[in-house]
Amino acid sequence: MSIWFSALTAESLQRIERGGFATHIGILFTDVGADYLCAALEVTPEVHQPYGVLHGGVSAALAETVGSVAANLCVDAERFMCLGQELNANHLRPVSRGRITATARPFHIGHRSQVWSIEIHDARTRLVCVSRLTMAVVPRRASAP
Repeated sequence: MSIWFSALTAESLQRIERGGFATHIGILFTDVGADYLCAALEVTPEVHQPYGVLHGGVSAALAETVGSVAANLCVDAERFMCLGQELNANHLRPVSRGRITATARPFHIGHRSQVWSIEIHDARTRLVCVSRLTMAVVPRRASAP
């Protein structure tokens, strides 16, 4: 059974983040399953820190992007939105080049909060970063006249 509020494809996800920060740094959604969402990023010098490896903030941004999009896809977007409350990221292995892939899976999908696990792997499927993202589920406010 799928956790998503409506049917999804990786292609339809590209329209969600078009033109924003995720697009700016090169995040692409690559796969969606019944209970997970994947996004990838090519590690290039533009996302390195001064020592020639992937910047930890980029790993955190990738984790928050895939987790946040996943959380929002689990709610009725006309009535609710999910906003990040807390992100924890443990950086386990440096990466200097190649594609990294983040996979978000829920620990908890509740009416007021969600908690997501995000694992980032390198092209050789080695674990690069593990993250936990807590999201608040809040009602959308009616538009002002």
